Amino acid sequence: MKLDIRKAWHFLKFSGESPQITDYNYNSSTPAEMNSIPSSLSSVRCLRPLCRHSQALRSFSTSLSRRDEALQTQTLQTPPPTVLDPNTAWSKEQEAELKKQGLQAIGSRRRRAAIASSQNIPFEQLPYQCFQEARKILRDDREEKVKQIESQRRRIELVSSKDAALMGGDHIKKGRLMAMERYLEDLKILADVNDPLIKKRFEDGQVDMNRPIYRYLADKKWRSYKRRLIMQRLTQMYVVPDILPHIDPIADISFCFGRRHFQPGEFVESQISERVPKLTVQVFDKGPRLVTVAVVDPDVPNLETDAFDHRCHYLAANVELDPTSPHLYLGKLSQEDHVILPWMPPHAQKGSPYHRLVIFILQQEEGKRIDVAAAREREAHLDFSLRNFNNRHRVKPVTATMFRNEWDNNTRDVMARAGLPGADVELKRKRGEKLPYKKKDGERYR
Repeated sequence: MKLDIRKAWHFLKFSGESPQITDYNYNSSTPAEMNSIPSSLSSVRCLRPLCRHSQALRSFSTSLSRRDEALQTQTLQTPPPTVLDPNTAWSKEQEAELKKQGLQAIGSRRRRAAIASSQNIPFEQLPYQCFQEARKILRDDREEKVKQIESQRRRIELVSSKDAALMGGDHIKKGRLMAMERYLEDLKILADVNDPLIKKRFEDGQVDMNRPIYRYLADKKWRSYKRRLIMQRLTQMYVVPDILPHIDPIADISFCFGRRHFQPGEFVESQISERVPKLTVQVFDKGPRLVTVAVVDPDVPNLETDAFDHRCHYLAANVELDPTSPHLYLGKLSQEDHVILPWMPPHAQKGSPYHRLVIFILQQEEGKRIDVAAAREREAHLDFSLRNFNNRHRVKPVTATMFRNEWDNNTRDVMARAGLPGADVELKRKRGEKLPYKKKDGERYR
């Protein structure tokens, strides 16, 4: 006889009888045992499938939907933007994030990683016994060098006060003083070259180019890579000996058009090079000097002679240059006092090979200025010879860099704006004449 589940549930509910739930094996029970099962346990057994079904049902709730829950989870998981320190950002990802924020990492990556993983202790107070003992030795050596510097200065004053006639002439006195001053500069460098604080400031970019030690370290760093790169470009592109027979760069140079910097030998579009470039020339010896800036193109095709001519795109003289002020804004130089030939936009005719635009920095003799008005009457953009200009004014090339230019989609418009002819001319390479046919003697083949 089937038991009504609803009646059994009401019976248990109102009778107050609590069923005892035990582990009971219904499969192994005998019919007699089954008849002896209490009604309360039987009702529980009948209600068990109903309880399982009720657990699968989903109750009403006020929770968020799946879409809102995902958005909330994503919002909670997004970390707030961290402020990076240029002194401790050592990974490549952190350096890229610094560049996005407009900041530059300070010092080498190894130093930044050491600062990030150590306590904030001043560099000169690091608690390492060997480091402090080494600093004592360096301190004693520097004191000795300082005494030698003071002694050398007294010797220079003594030689300067002597009569030139007693020393063999002015040129001998001048040469001796120059040698003594060079030795004095070497002593200043030796006094600070081993100082760890000097090297730390140099790596951090906190340099003073008035001090000999920082000029020495900058020159050493430049010669390790950048000078080799410039010499490789100048020799590979045959700037030497096409324009000058020899050049020995002793100053760092870089250029940019607007805000974009270019590597030596890189191709520059005619629309970009239409503007006057900005130069950065870093010299490594003390004192101001006067330089001449020349931009020469040695790849101008000459159809009459079937050769190439030189063309000067810019020429300015009497430009002041100092180790502490390396920037040269060619577009802001005075037209009366400096500019001999104004800027001509680089251009290459259609069909011609790429043109090499070489920027030369020529150092003038000490205390001598070039007559800009006279040079303006003598020099011209076409048929320009840098060798003759150097011999005429006795200038010395101290550094050079270059970029390349070729015909592009904007060259025609650039030439039209500058009033330059030849935009409607296309050059084609002439085929060589064939040699006359000569029949060979067939007897030698027998």
